[in-house]
Amino acid sequence: MKNRTAWFIKLWNEFDSSTFGLGECAPLEGLSKETEAEMDSLLASLELKINNQAIELPSSGFSALSEINGFLLQYQLTSDVSSICFGMETALLDLANGGVRTLFKTDFLKGVPIPINGLIWIGGLDYMLQQIDIKIKDGFRCIKIKVGSLNFEKECDILQYIRRKYYREDIVVRLDANGAFKPDEAMFKLLDMSRFGIHSIEQPLKPGAKETELLCKQSPIPIAFDEELIGVNTTGERKRLLEKLRPAYIILKPSLHGGLFACQEWIALAEELKIGWWMTSALESSVGLNAIAQFTSTYSINLPQGLGTGQIYENNIESPLIVKKGQIYYNQLTNWDLSSIFPPEKESEEVNN
Repeated sequence: MKNRTAWFIKLWNEFDSSTFGLGECAPLEGLSKETEAEMDSLLASLELKINNQAIELPSSGFSALSEINGFLLQYQLTSDVSSICFGMETALLDLANGGVRTLFKTDFLKGVPIPINGLIWIGGLDYMLQQIDIKIKDGFRCIKIKVGSLNFEKECDILQYIRRKYYREDIVVRLDANGAFKPDEAMFKLLDMSRFGIHSIEQPLKPGAKETELLCKQSPIPIAFDEELIGVNTTGERKRLLEKLRPAYIILKPSLHGGLFACQEWIALAEELKIGWWMTSALESSVGLNAIAQFTSTYSINLPQGLGTGQIYENNIESPLIVKKGQIYYNQLTNWDLSSIFPPEKESEEVNN
């Protein structure tokens, strides 16, 4: 992936267009139920429905998401269009809190950081080893490595390199297979990789694989779900899936998993079943990442979150979000610069005849 396409929802009161709420809709092609090709028409249809309508803004705070969910359902916005739900939730929360990119008033906005993992992108062996050393030097104590696309022996070499150089107590290693393992080889690979003290492995099998339930029970490495949760849209379906498969963790991306309200429900179900969780961005810009970070900070955080993806962009939206020493901060002394998505209007020039 070389480029990332995002759509932005801007909501304002007709009497004060200078104050507006901002939300990001960024489906991931190949994973999201909504495709990039249909986003323009989906958002144009939504615009026709809600423009010039009387919308009661939600109350501030955690309970606001329930109010927003009721509003979205009036306009047939469900988890089938997760990225649009997320964008609308964000824009409404932002507008309700003064249109200053504040969604939840938590200590995160006062500078309290959120621990995050450092993501190691797939590449050649030397490139990946270099990334690992850089991340650890930068202060990350949890790293996440994509596996399943390289030669398995080389991937084990990478893990062995980490464990020879860094103590297990100092560096936590997460793996993400993105469904790349074949059912008949998954257990062998998990057994082999387990000798390196792996915290968890994300989605070893493709979503819906019949072998997943047994693998969750027998795997020597705790299994986490991500893609497995996509398209599971009702409370009953979510509960049945977690009760049946019993993963060790679920990894939540609002743009893919139904929006913020749906993630709130996923978390409640997971905690009821003693299943761990953490939040991850789906490669959103600073606008979406800010919303996810603020939502995450409404919880007591026990594990590093996946909120460091904003660093990969060459032209990200300038924001108060700062990644430093394996944590993400909100620097109140830094202003948002939205000129890249809302260019300032040029003053009209008088033409003399």
